[in-house]
Amino acid sequence: MLPLAVFAVHSDGTMTVTVDGTPFEPEPPDRAWRRESVATILDTLTSQWGCPLRVEVRETDGTVFTDILTPTDRPNREPSATAQAAPRYPDSLHSEGLVPGEDVAIAVVIGHGQAGSDGTVGGLPTAVQAAASASGELILHGQVSGAHTVGPHP
Repeated sequence: MLPLAVFAVHSDGTMTVTVDGTPFEPEPPDRAWRRESVATILDTLTSQWGCPLRVEVRETDGTVFTDILTPTDRPNREPSATAQAAPRYPDSLHSEGLVPGEDVAIAVVIGHGQAGSDGTVGGLPTAVQAAASASGELILHGQVSGAHTVGPHP
C-alpha cells in the first residue's frame, strides 16, 4: 500500500498536510502551509519516502483531486533556480485545423487550453511547469478535431 498525503485547503489559502494521518508541518518560521507550497511539499515528501505517493487535495468547495506521484531522479531545486533554468514559452501557440472552443491537450500533459476562433491556444506552461519537460517541446492535440502541432523549443 502506498503512503497517502492529504492536502486540506482552507478558505484563507492555508493548508494542512498529513501523511498516513500524521501531520506534516512546515519548518519554522513558517506557521502554516500555503497553497503555493504544494510543489515544494511534494518534492520533500517524495524525497523522504523514496517511493510513489498517493496524493489527495481537498478543496474548500468539497472538490477532491487525487493522483499518484512518483519520485524523480532530478535533484531538488529552489523555485528561483527552477524558474531561471526552465524554458520560456510564448503566451500562445497556433495550430491549423483546431475547432473553435474545442478542448486542446498540451503535452507533456501538464494542462489543457481552449482553441480560439483562429486556432490559437492560450494557457501554456509557466517556467516552473516547463521544468518538467526534458526537451522543452510542446505538443497541442485537439480532442475533437485530432489536429496536432509540435511547438518550437523555447
